[in-house]
Amino acid sequence: MPNELSASAKATAMKATDRLLLQNQAWSQEQRARDPEFFDRLSETQTPTHLWIGCSDSRVAAETVTGAKPGQIFVQRNIANLVVPTDMNLASVLQYAVDVLKVEHVIVCGHHGCGGVKAAMGDADFGMLNGWLRNIKDVYERSTEELSRIGDRRQREDRMCELNAIAQVQNLMRTSTIQKAWSERRAPWLHAWVYGLSDGILQELLSVEPGTPIDAPFQFKFAK
Repeated sequence: MPNELSASAKATAMKATDRLLLQNQAWSQEQRARDPEFFDRLSETQTPTHLWIGCSDSRVAAETVTGAKPGQIFVQRNIANLVVPTDMNLASVLQYAVDVLKVEHVIVCGHHGCGGVKAAMGDADFGMLNGWLRNIKDVYERSTEELSRIGDRRQREDRMCELNAIAQVQNLMRTSTIQKAWSERRAPWLHAWVYGLSDGILQELLSVEPGTPIDAPFQFKFAK
């Protein structure tokens, strides 16, 4: 019986992945029918104008929620859309997007109902995730006074999701990559957005103009 169950589970998993491959083929055929040169143009280069730093949540895909086409948005996603100085993956994506692709906008997009944010607001032990969630807990600690005035739990959690996105934009401002780009080409703009799972609407929480003053301890000086 265990072997039969295992084989059945394997077959089910294969059907699920096969469905994705079939959907991909249908999508490819549809794109070619609509625009025969679509993939020829796409394969030559990418010229995105935006970098999207979003949550890994499967319900918040950048191209889907913005209606963007392939090639328009450069994407980096992690749990709870964090900008952590020691995260080499994010740092590499950021530098490539800003220095090489020359994006004009960097968006940190959080979303209401974020599991990572809700976990960081509690006291449960999540093992190796504790270190990652600590970055959100720091924001939570700084926001205690504001959040304590919100009586409804869900509204309090949603506001924390917003505060977290804003805090990550502030972390972006403190990176040498952003500051150097600001000094050299007055770009990119930085944005904190939040996505509503209940209505599918994106809302801008903060927009930071290139060259905005930065607290002295986080300022970098660059050779001219």
